[in-house]
Amino acid sequence: MLNEENQEVEAQTVSESNQKAENQNAEEQCTATNSECADEQCENEQNTEVPQSQEEILTAKVASLEAEVADLKEQLLRRAADFDNYRKRMIKEKQDAYDYANANLLGDLLDSLDNFDRTIEAANSATDPKVIADGVKMINKSLVKMLEDKYNLVCYGKEGEEFNPEEHEAIGRMEDEKAKKETLKQVYLKGYKLKDKIIRNAKVMVSVPKA
Repeated sequence: MLNEENQEVEAQTVSESNQKAENQNAEEQCTATNSECADEQCENEQNTEVPQSQEEILTAKVASLEAEVADLKEQLLRRAADFDNYRKRMIKEKQDAYDYANANLLGDLLDSLDNFDRTIEAANSATDPKVIADGVKMINKSLVKMLEDKYNLVCYGKEGEEFNPEEHEAIGRMEDEKAKKETLKQVYLKGYKLKDKIIRNAKVMVSVPKA
């Protein structure tokens, strides 16, 4: 009798142990399943992110290019305006330089003009013509010196110098037995150079050797 009861108790214990093991396995399986489901759900959620369509990509690129074009256009317009202002300024400066190129020279000539005015006034009451002549010579000397020193004006053409067709303009020729080569017999108008550039040829009479 006792043996039967013991067997029933042992059987019941084994059954309960088996039940617990099954329940534990079931819970573990459920946990694993839930974990897999969660991972799968997360992956699905990530995969459900809708990628940009080709049209959206092209639209974004077009917008970016339009912005870049607008910026370049603004830069171009700004530079064009700056260049136009620079061009106008250069034109004005060039015109001013042309209009007032002789301002310094004219300013330096004023002293000589004033001296001529004084000489003319003195001539009205002068009794000695030599005084007037000396005054004119002094003005001439001062004027020539100023032009030579400040403006590099060079006067040339003196009697007896050798004739140079590049510098002298012969208005006549006359044979001279004493002449061994063409020389300046008489200077009608002096020649002038600005540094090395001739601005007026000397007008001269030329002596040539007698044939």
